[in-house]
Amino acid sequence: MTIDENRVQGLDGWVRFFETLDHAALDRLPELTTAEVRFRDPFNDCRGRDELRAVLAHTLEGCRDLRFTVTHRLLAEDLAILRWRFAATLPVVGRVDTIGTSEVRQAADGRVSEHVDHWDAGEQIYLRLPLLGAPLRAIRRRLGRFPPG
Repeated sequence: MTIDENRVQGLDGWVRFFETLDHAALDRLPELTTAEVRFRDPFNDCRGRDELRAVLAHTLEGCRDLRFTVTHRLLAEDLAILRWRFAATLPVVGRVDTIGTSEVRQAADGRVSEHVDHWDAGEQIYLRLPLLGAPLRAIRRRLGRFPPG
């Protein structure tokens, strides 16, 4: 299997972007993504740089002490998988520290065309919300043989 150098460099840039994410970094989206980039996570599904910029700006505004750390990269001919750790302090929820993965697809020039995050929003967010958390914890206890926590 041969991985194109454009994809390797593009993925390196994408990882650096998230690991140093701040408002100034958002200006780098045109060099890192295709015009119609798709981004999806448990809360968003958007297309295009402007929408992605809005999602990331919203994330930066809503999180204190935000930190992404990419711990693993798997690069195949048509897909990259990133394993990462995200830590931040969120209003109402408090400190979040979670591990997730991202599927990243790239154009021939290495720019990101699709980024899909997978992480447990239920465990990290929904179960910790006032009013919503208690019924969800009861459902989890009822459905699971060995439910967490």
